[in-house]
Amino acid sequence: MSSKTKTLYPLLFEPVLKEYIWGGRNLETTLGRTLPNEGVVAESWEIAAHEDGASIVVNGAFAGQSLIAVSRNLGIDLVGRRNAWALERGKFPLLVKLLDAHDKLSVQVHPDDKYALAHEGNELGKTEMWIVLQAMPDAEIILGVRQGTTPDLFRDAVADSTVERYLHRLKVKAGDFVCVPSGTLHAILGGVLIAEIQQNSNTTYRVYDWNRSSNGRARPLHLAKALDVINFNVVEPQLPVPELIEATPQRQRSLLCANQYFTTERVVLGQGGEFGGDLNGDTLEIWGVIDGEIDVNETHLEAVRFTLLPAAMGWFRVTTRTGATCLRTRVAE
Repeated sequence: MSSKTKTLYPLLFEPVLKEYIWGGRNLETTLGRTLPNEGVVAESWEIAAHEDGASIVVNGAFAGQSLIAVSRNLGIDLVGRRNAWALERGKFPLLVKLLDAHDKLSVQVHPDDKYALAHEGNELGKTEMWIVLQAMPDAEIILGVRQGTTPDLFRDAVADSTVERYLHRLKVKAGDFVCVPSGTLHAILGGVLIAEIQQNSNTTYRVYDWNRSSNGRARPLHLAKALDVINFNVVEPQLPVPELIEATPQRQRSLLCANQYFTTERVVLGQGGEFGGDLNGDTLEIWGVIDGEIDVNETHLEAVRFTLLPAAMGWFRVTTRTGATCLRTRVAE
């Protein structure tokens, strides 16, 4: 363990805001965030170290530095040995967002690492997950394709604008979560506020954009690449069910999504509840509080906020006086 570990602590960030046509003002009206006076905000990149947006540390010794700079400085002490592959690519491994899907997003798909490396420079692929924070009645997502969809049928439907017949829809409500491996056709439809955990990538292949325009122009589609990467074996999937890991009077932990890039748990702490761990250099951890408030060591978080715990930070303790619902993300063995 290097001498740099003596300075490691839970990092807080100033997010990067993104305007897209499907955004709204729910980050302000629902979450109490301060937004620009005009326009819509679609995404808030909470923990980000990407060329298209890097969040800035706001606390402690690294205050004022971008996560890109901190990652270059700390290297393996920040991301952990299980993420060494990302450092070899010059990448921070993960990206955490809030999405205000006031209107529906495009029907889209993301490539895997191999395809992204071959076609998008040094970009990562994108496996992701969503946690629904708020949803209007009858809110829906699109996930996968309907039974009987073949690549040829889908290609023809794209050409004649009848692709909606092949899209698999699911209703969602607050508390639901969705695991979205790369290659899965998907869309978040209107009236949903979501926390997203994903690989550190900004590559999206649009398949269908509901025949709408932005500033008088249709947004570009990426049909050839999309058809290369869509996994047509994802047929009418259902929402996943959390797997209970631990249940005590003061703490309940449930596994949500697990893949080679990240594992995310929901941790519910009762009044006076706590969780302790030892960051021994294997993996970073990202903790988010989505209800209530917590302290991670001496760092205070209220909903909805996230903190990054460096992989070589050592012992940490999450506590709450009033009770809280948290998300814990790391890279499992």
